[in-house]
Amino acid sequence: MDMVKDALDREDIPYTIKEHKDTAYDGLFILQKGYATLYVEENDRERVLALVKRIRNLPYVAYSKD
Repeated sequence: MDMVKDALDREDIPYTIKEHKDTAYDGLFILQKGYATLYVEENDRERVLALVKRIRNLPYVAYSKD
């Protein structure tokens, strides 16, 4: 989610993120609802969808200190 937030901030797109965590249930509902919901203005929808798609297509690289 941090990559998405950084990209939206760089593009100066207003957004709201509602995380679906509840400490009482220790992440029980994340599998059903997902980690969070991203809200953007309707007129930014296509730009945001393209941004998220680009981020999802980035290769995953894990670095180790060894």
